[in-house]
Amino acid sequence: MLRPRVIPCLLIKNGGLVKTVHFGESKYIGDPINAVRIFNEKEVDELIILDIDASSLKREPDYTLIRNLAAECRMPLCYGGGVKTVEQIQKIIGLGVEKVAISSAAIETPDLITHAADQVGSQSIVVVLDVKKSGILRHYELFTHNAQQKRGINPVEFASKVEALGAGEVVINAIDHDGVMKGYDINLIKSVRDSISLPMTVLGGAGSLEDIEGLITQFGIIGAAAGSLFVFKGKYRAVLINYPDRSTKDALIEKAFNLV
Repeated sequence: MLRPRVIPCLLIKNGGLVKTVHFGESKYIGDPINAVRIFNEKEVDELIILDIDASSLKREPDYTLIRNLAAECRMPLCYGGGVKTVEQIQKIIGLGVEKVAISSAAIETPDLITHAADQVGSQSIVVVLDVKKSGILRHYELFTHNAQQKRGINPVEFASKVEALGAGEVVINAIDHDGVMKGYDINLIKSVRDSISLPMTVLGGAGSLEDIEGLITQFGIIGAAAGSLFVFKGKYRAVLINYPDRSTKDALIEKAFNLV
């Protein structure tokens, strides 16, 4: 039976683990390998790891780091950052990664989605849509390269396009909600959810387990991802890798489904 997934998302910059607010200045919070080891012990559902500078710096994926992360990881792993070609995707899958995330490449060369899905399977191709309200009318719009490039593309329409091209999953990342821990962008999530049937994960804004419960209550089978929630603790945001234990998480999901 399919179940909602509760997913930590780790951001990598210069080989270190960082956290951002609104995709802005990053705060170093530790070693990613150590974080993976802790999440192993906590039996997380899945892990997303994104190298946030690779595309902006036109840098190849760090295959040595990816190999080390995949070797350590005992849960399904999704990796993204700097991925531009089918050959890179095949190499990353060959290192033991279950899913490869693409963002700017999906916009610049949409056929990459189809070609990659043909080679490694749709289930391994994840398209990350970084979304921000823009302009006088505050319409949702896609951004890439750490929110530095405004793409002039409607995220709902593009989500439908990547589904047609063969993507296996979509990740919706709300830039305006990144790092502030005040809740998910429910309007954005609903707009995209209503337009596609693909598996969907959402990121940006989770500040409590209640936020995750509310998301599952409203949307059912969905990936509830979070960054700050699983690397900080308390109002002073002390660095502490954390994740709900199995009984707490199961109770949260059961309560959410009972309310649906």
